[in-house]
Amino acid sequence: MTLEQLRLFIAVAEREHVTAASRALNVTQSAVSAAIATLEERHGVKLFHRVGRGIRLTEAGRLFLPEARAVLARAAVAENVLEEFSGLKRGTLRVVASQTIAAYWLPVTLVAFRRAYPHIAIELAITNTEEAATRVRDGDVDLGIVEAIVDDPALAQWPVGTDRLTIIQADPCLPGVVDTHWLRAASWVMREPGSGTRATLEDSLRQLGIDPADLNVSLVLPSNEGVRTAIEAGAGIGALSSLVVAPALQAGTLHAVPQALGTRSFYGLRHKERYRSPAAEALLDLVARRGR
Repeated sequence: MTLEQLRLFIAVAEREHVTAASRALNVTQSAVSAAIATLEERHGVKLFHRVGRGIRLTEAGRLFLPEARAVLARAAVAENVLEEFSGLKRGTLRVVASQTIAAYWLPVTLVAFRRAYPHIAIELAITNTEEAATRVRDGDVDLGIVEAIVDDPALAQWPVGTDRLTIIQADPCLPGVVDTHWLRAASWVMREPGSGTRATLEDSLRQLGIDPADLNVSLVLPSNEGVRTAIEAGAGIGALSSLVVAPALQAGTLHAVPQALGTRSFYGLRHKERYRSPAAEALLDLVARRGR
């Protein structure tokens, strides 16, 4: 039994005339007759009395008519769901982002997305880069945005924005010379292994000729805010995103150490083989516009 057969049956039943039904639906009379005959033969019942040139519903036809209408109505509802989903009038967008991005970079874009697509729910998970990549690979989320390149052949990744790390300290008396000896001797407050901030810092130190294992690490903390607060309390120096430390630098509770660590990229992540929803495409379009 097909939806088309039901549609043709209903048209004939409502008009009690095959020719009138075929004209109304813009199909041939033979197609209408064949659909009715198929239904009758398949189920061994007669749906219409054929008396002379007229037709009337049989008892089976009368019982079948409201059920056929109900099926077509449910099919229309189901089709409407897909149309709303593709038209961004329904659905949920699941995103995972590393801490710096989720707290300081992504919210502006999410606000723009919400204004453009108010009927799409947004679920944002916050974790470090390593765990974000795992969630994208496992299909728990539609998209990820992270702070470092991820070594995973199942994931597509591309730059979506830029940032830079700033070395900061609470002491307003900045060193006159910042060299590799000073960086090795300083007491460091670090993010946890697996975070994009830590990975970027360690790469930058290697480019300066410093093995990260040689640093004097006093604390390892699992959040930007924890690292920043510990440094403000005098625990040592650290390196955080310029987005994270900008308010503290402006307030004078932290001070930037004059050592450039260069810029870094933020990366979009998606599974290469999973379907990318219209909502995900729309968010990526907003992210791309922001980057231009």
